[in-house]
Amino acid sequence: MARVLVSVIIYVIYMTYIFLLIVLVFSVIIHEIAHGAVAYYLGDPTAKYAGRLTLNPIPHIDPFGSILIPLLLVLARSPIVFGWAKPVPINPYNFRDQKYGQAKVALAGPAANLAIALVFGLILRFLPLSSQFSFFAFALSYIVFINILLAVFNLIPIPPLDGSHILFTFLPDSFIKLKMFLGQYGFFILLIVIFFFLQWLYPLIEAIYTLIVGSPL
Repeated sequence: MARVLVSVIIYVIYMTYIFLLIVLVFSVIIHEIAHGAVAYYLGDPTAKYAGRLTLNPIPHIDPFGSILIPLLLVLARSPIVFGWAKPVPINPYNFRDQKYGQAKVALAGPAANLAIALVFGLILRFLPLSSQFSFFAFALSYIVFINILLAVFNLIPIPPLDGSHILFTFLPDSFIKLKMFLGQYGFFILLIVIFFFLQWLYPLIEAIYTLIVGSPL
């Protein structure tokens, strides 16, 4: 009997991990589709012609960012799990709005994740659930959490994250040296942030989650 119970617990744990990975993969895919959709709206069909305006995960999956990194973080029992898909190809010279086009496209990804978090968070907040600890409530809570995480993380103003494109749009030309520095060393700075400071995002993520759902995770 004990052996069966252990097997069931292990099975539930693995299924939970698989569920979290599926949520993460589709969340980053919707994030990228949002970039491409706004770019298309602004006059750039590059993402559409590349077949990236689709929910089919295959064209979007980055083996490193969509599978390996999230899997390693899950197996390491990291308090924060994140990942990314292949960046959607964009040609900003096609934008009708040359001044703010890149910022609009960059903002679309995090906005899509926040929209997902808002929809599922409000369902979790107002839909009567049989138990606070039901699997349905658990599933909704992690959909909300993962999408808030993706939105907040991608708004960090360090290349190649979306926040850097927003920052560069509004920085005056006098900050050209800062743009060049971040463009050259942004990836290494981002790695430092991920390994040493990522946990600092959790209070903000928790606050947004509580604001949407009405109770902490």
